Amino acid sequence: MMKLDHLLFNINTLKILGDKIIDIESITNNSEKVSKKSMFIAIRGYNSDGHNYIDKAISNGAKCIVCQILPEKIVNGITYIIVKNSRSEYSKICSNFFDNPTKKLNLIGITGTNGKTTTATFLYEILKLQNIKSGLISTNCIKILDKKFDTNLTTPDSYEINYYLNEMVSHGVEYCFMEVSSHSIVQDRIKGLKFKIGVFTNISHDHLNFHKSFKNYIEAKKIFFDNLNSKSVSLYNSDDKNGRIMIQNSSSKIKSFSIYKNSDYKIKIVENNLEGLVVEIQNNVIHTQIAGNYNAYNLLAAYAVCDLLGLEKQKITQSLSILKSVEGRFEIISENNKIGIIDFAHTPDAIKKVLLSVREYLSEKNKLITILGCGGGRDKLKRSEMGNISSSLSDISIYTSDNPRDEDPNQIIKDMLEGVELENRDKVLVIENREKAIEKGVKLSNEKDVVIVLGKGHEKYQLIGNKKIKFSDKETLSYYLKRAV
Repeated sequence: MMKLDHLLFNINTLKILGDKIIDIESITNNSEKVSKKSMFIAIRGYNSDGHNYIDKAISNGAKCIVCQILPEKIVNGITYIIVKNSRSEYSKICSNFFDNPTKKLNLIGITGTNGKTTTATFLYEILKLQNIKSGLISTNCIKILDKKFDTNLTTPDSYEINYYLNEMVSHGVEYCFMEVSSHSIVQDRIKGLKFKIGVFTNISHDHLNFHKSFKNYIEAKKIFFDNLNSKSVSLYNSDDKNGRIMIQNSSSKIKSFSIYKNSDYKIKIVENNLEGLVVEIQNNVIHTQIAGNYNAYNLLAAYAVCDLLGLEKQKITQSLSILKSVEGRFEIISENNKIGIIDFAHTPDAIKKVLLSVREYLSEKNKLITILGCGGGRDKLKRSEMGNISSSLSDISIYTSDNPRDEDPNQIIKDMLEGVELENRDKVLVIENREKAIEKGVKLSNEKDVVIVLGKGHEKYQLIGNKKIKFSDKETLSYYLKRAV
């Protein structure tokens, strides 16, 4: 239970009607979850308007309504709080409701098109290896110490974020590493959170169905760094051509990391093989168990954050050498002298980097067989580009379904085929059933060939229509590799 005035701390209210001295037992933006003495925040969504559910919320027991426009019917005994932007204020109210947990731990946010999950997970694992209590909020899962919780979004809803951050505080967590998606920035889900460090990994074509243009996508990411204060640090990838744009208006301290340019943190790839990268960071040679040359950026970002947090350099390098690959991120499965790889790559840039990295390991006589699809209800503009990249860099490409949702998977595949050059069409197969596509990929492979399955990574399901069907790329690929002759 919390006093209303505490919940409204730092909230930009335009007007308050009704009793200001009341107790609030819960807060929600979902009228179905309203209970006695709840505060209901009416948010204008993309598909529906919470203002249409104010009466329902009151009938379910709401004592306080936060809204942008007063309803026609004013109910006695109800407190109405009018604000300019209820979505933005909701996030700050959530932080207040959980007593602002980011004031009690160190929050590090990682944003970018690719590398968020890997970098955040590396950081969580490094601190865990050093017996430092830490938490993780990522696409793969949420972790509080060793306890794992499933999540459906890269960056959860504001209430959920603050709930888990508060749980972390109660468990003595000192550091939380959180992925920050462009959607969450634009939708103000991270409003009210205090970040100690913000990390920019890279940016490339993605989510244009939501942002409408690449310029808008860049601007969305940039907002995160614009909002960091002078006590925070912005760490950015200076090799990315848009990296400097991200931090140009930030009040935070600025640090950079790079492979190719002069920067505060620099890495050199000494060796690149399937057993793991050998890298040099700040004159320290590190033998890692992480494959994929693009992972050098993720390793360096993790090193830099740890250094900025004040960890001992020797302990950081020791931890980097122990790290295992993140689930569903360039995860290698070897069976019967055949090599399988699972990776979450689902953007043109990520697919290109993964396939180019794999090609470095292959001899001229060995094949690269790539299995991938494109998600339904997502950015359609990248489909042909993904098809082009896969067919150009693979010896065989098999186009299949990948969470088609409400779209026809065969139409999605047709969109991918539009990007295939004439000289590469003989290298492309279409097998809509994902399991059969993986089975076929393994059957076409010989000893020392690489079969790589892209797009789903850690996911354990397929979204087909309105159904969530159990399916794992890793389990399926492993099964057929074990059966291969």
